[in-house]
Amino acid sequence: MIAFVTGPVAALAPTTAVVEVGGVGMAVQCTPNTLSALRVGQEARLHTSLVVREDSLTLYGFADDDERQVFELLQTASGVGPRLAQAMLAVHAPDTLRAAVASGDEKALTAVPGIGKKGAQKLLLELKDRLGAPVGTARPAAGAAGWRDQLHAALVGLGYAAREADDAVTAVTPQAEAADGEPQIGLLLKAALQTLNRAR
Repeated sequence: MIAFVTGPVAALAPTTAVVEVGGVGMAVQCTPNTLSALRVGQEARLHTSLVVREDSLTLYGFADDDERQVFELLQTASGVGPRLAQAMLAVHAPDTLRAAVASGDEKALTAVPGIGKKGAQKLLLELKDRLGAPVGTARPAAGAAGWRDQLHAALVGLGYAAREADDAVTAVTPQAEAADGEPQIGLLLKAALQTLNRAR
């Protein structure tokens, strides 16, 4: 198992970072929040989880070990694969997820693309005794300009064209600017997806 990778960032894509480790470029799937902290040419350390399938080996990367552990715990729930677990962490920080599960907050889980009301209820039951209580490692909020980049990367990562993502970011800008304090990426992502679904 590859627990972490350290090295200069060779390339960045909407859902992937390539980290050079000993002359080899390791492609690591990351959330928009993790990717937004990386810069090409700068040294990075990503905590990783290797997902093995019959036809693929995929490395998922996280800003810290807590996020990696939550990613792996989420997959112990039936119906949660690595992509959905990563989508949950793209919308919510680990502690936000713990708090949502501990308090039975269905709305927080349905804010994640791919989770409906029934799925949220099932996840709350299955994860209640697995995630534990919040540990106080809140993720820093997106900065004034940062939220646009993160939101755009998240939408492209979900399969929307760059132009569609641009339109959706523009559509939710008033909501982001009206927010008290820093805008929450999870809420903006949900609003952006709603505008895209209406447009299709």
